[in-house]
Amino acid sequence: MLYWMHREFRAESNWALIYAREQALQRKVPVAVVFCLSPSFIGATLRQYDFLLRGLEQSARTLRAAGVPLILRCGSPPDEMLRLCAETRPALVVTDFDPLRIKRQWVQRLAQQVRRPVHEVDSRNIVPAWIASDRREFMARTFRVRIRRQLSTFLDPFPELDPHPFAWEAPVPSLDFSQLRASLKVDARVPPVSGQVSGELAGREALSRFIEQRLANYHRRNDPNADVCSGLSPYLHFGMISSQSIMLEIRRRGLGGDNVDSFLDELIVRRELSDNFCFHTPGYDQIAGFPQWAQHTLEKHRRDKRAYLYTEEQFEGAQTHDPLWNGAQQQLIVTGTMHGYMRMYWAKKILEWTEDPAEALRIAIWLNDRYALDGRDSNGYTGIAWSIGGVHDRGWAERPIFGTVRFMNEAGARRKFDVNRFIRTWSSAQLPIFPVQSSL
Repeated sequence: MLYWMHREFRAESNWALIYAREQALQRKVPVAVVFCLSPSFIGATLRQYDFLLRGLEQSARTLRAAGVPLILRCGSPPDEMLRLCAETRPALVVTDFDPLRIKRQWVQRLAQQVRRPVHEVDSRNIVPAWIASDRREFMARTFRVRIRRQLSTFLDPFPELDPHPFAWEAPVPSLDFSQLRASLKVDARVPPVSGQVSGELAGREALSRFIEQRLANYHRRNDPNADVCSGLSPYLHFGMISSQSIMLEIRRRGLGGDNVDSFLDELIVRRELSDNFCFHTPGYDQIAGFPQWAQHTLEKHRRDKRAYLYTEEQFEGAQTHDPLWNGAQQQLIVTGTMHGYMRMYWAKKILEWTEDPAEALRIAIWLNDRYALDGRDSNGYTGIAWSIGGVHDRGWAERPIFGTVRFMNEAGARRKFDVNRFIRTWSSAQLPIFPVQSSL
């Protein structure tokens, strides 16, 4: 039995691995986890690869203690999986669900060419994406009703990761993660985030800190100066912790109230809505993925005069006229994350300061995927599409450049938080010293 892990990088509380082990127990056969290290993945840099591999190294130890080896392959993931299936002839291949095009192509190719059944398990969403809705949802309001109606059906507690009784007899190459990191051929000019701890344990510890120290003040989440956000996004992105584990832990502690409700709505409804958008929208990272009303209004205003126009290099180097925008970009460069409110402002200003919406969308995605630890994620693509293209939003008052797409400006930010404090914090941030490049 093989479990091809490519989205949920955790040994515990992982429905795909749980299912693979159940199937292996029924057949009385061993099970192994497979990870195929792709030499490049949608512009990921050393920052993202380092975080992934440090976490995977921890998960490998947990798996080994449970009698489940981690088989590591390097190269094209579908090619490597086809070779491994030819070598091991598994009874079944279990794999992660992921709505991104490249992942769906990987899984589709394996399913079409391997002479073994391939079962896909959605361990990311509490309600599996194909069950939550069979179509693209256009508003959180309607999707929320669907999720809440089905949530209790899927909130089963996770079984323990007990030792697997059937040993994997085939030889498994030893895992040398230091050598693996040293051999990476990726862009090292975006370095790992200093002090950012990776892995399943770190994700659980981050959750405990958030619940015990910041959740009570979550009503201040739109203030980038208030340290009340969860900090869980990198761990959720790499599947080192799951939404279901988080919700079950909050329930175990008996927590409730408006702050808990707001957090769970963002954790579950908004994140699962993002998977819905990418799952049912092949062009989730293109103008064609925007709703028709947004495409129409942006095209109508595409040639509107811009007060400022910046190059890709200027955006990357936080070299605009706007200290607030520059601060958000510097926060992203230094920490690998950006406050949610500022990410909306950041993306909308890229639309305002580029020649057309398509270029704005490309630059925003490129910067986010290059620097953010949670880049190349349905949540990121959907958030940028909301900011620039009105996805999951409605039309507002018409204005230049934006048309009827929601507008944000510094005055609105000043009504919400101390803008000058945010600028002071990040204008003095120590940026990594590496040459700026224009594209990957």
